Amino acid sequence: MTKRNKIIYWTATALLSFGMLGSGIQQVLGAKAMVDLLTHLGYPLYFMTILGVWKILAVIAILMPGFKLVKEWAYAGLFFTMTGALISHLVCGDHGVKEIMAPTMQTVFILLSWYFRPADRKIISAGQ
Repeated sequence: MTKRNKIIYWTATALLSFGMLGSGIQQVLGAKAMVDLLTHLGYPLYFMTILGVWKILAVIAILMPGFKLVKEWAYAGLFFTMTGALISHLVCGDHGVKEIMAPTMQTVFILLSWYFRPADRKIISAGQ
């Protein structure tokens, strides 16, 4: 892995982890901003706790060495969560920069982290 790729991976992974861990903790703790956001989007409040726990566990899985299959699931889950958030905002008429940029940038960080992850964090198929 080149130095450039390592820098891209760790920068994207750090930004992804910071964002997901921060929002996950806020969701688990029931922060007013998260309650208001999920209520506005029409989701039940219990969904907030589920998402928060999953985000925290996904960050742990991505950062821990080993557990390659769990990492794949974590990346997929975060990707679906963030693209779902983006679509939810668009459907609800939220076209502001804040509402669109946060899930879009997190999706970019997810994709960059996944694509540039080191070989020891990838599942290698039998044909490779």
